[in-house]
Amino acid sequence: MFQNIFDSHAHYDDGWFDADRDALLASLPEKGVCGVVNNSVDLENAKRVIALAEQYDFIYAAVGIHPENLENLPGDYLLQIAELTKHPKVVAIGETGLDYHWDIPKPDQLRVFEEQLQLSIDLNMPIVVHDREAHGDTFDLLRKYKPNALVHCFSGSVELMREAMRLGCYISLGGVVTFKNARHSVEVASEIPLDRLLLETDAPYMAPVPFRGKRCDSSMILYAAEKIASLRGITAQELLDITADNAKRFYRI
Repeated sequence: MFQNIFDSHAHYDDGWFDADRDALLASLPEKGVCGVVNNSVDLENAKRVIALAEQYDFIYAAVGIHPENLENLPGDYLLQIAELTKHPKVVAIGETGLDYHWDIPKPDQLRVFEEQLQLSIDLNMPIVVHDREAHGDTFDLLRKYKPNALVHCFSGSVELMREAMRLGCYISLGGVVTFKNARHSVEVASEIPLDRLLLETDAPYMAPVPFRGKRCDSSMILYAAEKIASLRGITAQELLDITADNAKRFYRI
């Protein structure tokens, strides 16, 4: 059985887990999962994310505002995030970033992302970055602030990956590398320096083949690990060991 599976990005407070959340999470360590970073998307959800981290030794929390959750954002939201980061199980700010797939005002997205980038610098905390169809503006801000950043569910080209490496970022890959049309992800997986790669699920989303379209959980990282390991000429267990070490280093666990 495989060990040392570290899921660097998940959403276990999602409603898709309501029916069996506790049973599923309790079963993950026996499936080889050693760590999960559960990401929030808004302030209310951040409290639930922290509560789950309190419940399970192997689960950690990231707290932040996702670009799809900007409505009714309180004026003191940054102070609230900063307060939440004092919890010992909170290891990062996130998930935050830019999402130009949806019709969300770009000035609002840019302001909130930039404010959280500055907060990550002020607090000396890692930040988890969401970048969907917004590579130009995302990387302009990463160049400006140079945070300790993880670009999660990386969807850019090899050239953009190299720019991320130049900026000192980490990137995470997941089930997408198993998709038939995943040319960019496969190319990035083939070339990224292994000391900057993390694995993720984005659970309950982005389940790998053969589970595509179904609910994803951290044990399914193995399918992405096997695909990437085959591209790099190493065993899946070697890749799991490397990426778990990388996740612990990035999140300072």
